Amino acid sequence: MACCNWFFWRTDLNSKTDAAHRSGCPINLTVEVVGDKWSLIIVRDMMFGNRRHFRDLLTHSQEKIASNILADRLRRLVTEGIISKTDDPSHKQKAIYSLTEKGIELVPVFAMIGAWGSKWLPVSEELSIRARLLEEGGPPLWEEFMDDLRVAHLGKRPRPGAAGPGVRERLQAAYEEVLARNGPAAC
Repeated sequence: MACCNWFFWRTDLNSKTDAAHRSGCPINLTVEVVGDKWSLIIVRDMMFGNRRHFRDLLTHSQEKIASNILADRLRRLVTEGIISKTDDPSHKQKAIYSLTEKGIELVPVFAMIGAWGSKWLPVSEELSIRARLLEEGGPPLWEEFMDDLRVAHLGKRPRPGAAGPGVRERLQAAYEEVLARNGPAAC
């Protein structure tokens, strides 16, 4: 009976479940796309650190990703439509990676992961300041951040009335202020 149910479940034409996925659960599907440590770190570094080249992602991540893993995760993120890859006009052998709309809309997820980690894990003040500010700013700040990312990564026009530093710049300034006050974070 179980085999029959499995067969009919897999052949159901109305099912949204693709054979490449374990289930149609939205949490499972999201974890399959961005649930590994390195994919999240790469997207984080693109969002918060504005790292858009392979070399920047490789050398400026505190977690020290290996080049082969970085190359694999970048390929997977491009395939999944989280980021895009274009040739760098300034250098034939370089590529520029950009967040897509699908990747930009992960901002609330990152805000909530950061808030949870800040509440329950032994974070440092300087490395958690961005998470705290995103949590305090809530959805209005997340929307502003996503608009800033759309300008930087998708070439969209800035929203009317947008003046002064963007959210990423304000988050970076807060990080630098804490760093200056406390000294460098221990990795």
